[in-house]
Amino acid sequence: MGTVVIAAAGATSTGRAYVNFLSEAGAARSSYGKETYARLVALKNEYDPTNVFRRNQNIDPLGAGA
Repeated sequence: MGTVVIAAAGATSTGRAYVNFLSEAGAARSSYGKETYARLVALKNEYDPTNVFRRNQNIDPLGAGA
C-alpha cells in the first residue's frame, strides 16, 4: 500500500525528503537543495568547524559529506 501512495505522489513530488527521517549518508544534501545546503555549510563552518555535532543528519563543515 505504501508504495502505491508513493508512486501516486511522484508526479507532484519535489524530490526532497523530510530531514528528520533520513537514513542514507548524503541524503541531507539532496533534501535541502543546493542553495540551502550551501548556507548550512557556511553556518557549520562558522559555528562547528570541528564537527562536534555530527550525529543524525550531519552537515559536513567542508560541504564534502552528508
